[in-house]
Amino acid sequence: MFGNLGQIAQLLKNAGQIREHAKTIQDRLAAARFVGEAGAGQVRATVDGRGELLSIRIDPALIAGGDAELIEDLVTAGVREAVRISRGAAQKEMESVTGMNLQNVMDLLGGGGGKP
Repeated sequence: MFGNLGQIAQLLKNAGQIREHAKTIQDRLAAARFVGEAGAGQVRATVDGRGELLSIRIDPALIAGGDAELIEDLVTAGVREAVRISRGAAQKEMESVTGMNLQNVMDLLGGGGGKP
């Protein structure tokens, strides 16, 4: 635990610089697009870097099959994958500014909930 205190001190020392970069990162993430697929590409979900759903594409052949439950499952899986990719990219952006793994900091402070 105490080994991470140096990382927290460094984060606090660089807080002003991090704040300056935050707007740039937010703009980049808002413009970024991430695609998650399910069903071997039969469903494609696109989200931005904030994890907001932008579009869903469902292969017409899948719709013609008429299996609503399968379509629902594939849409859910596609959106979940796109959001997972988006979150990973956002974390990498923040790590590039802070030089730290923010999940480790959140865990140290008791607010991260750990990795699933």
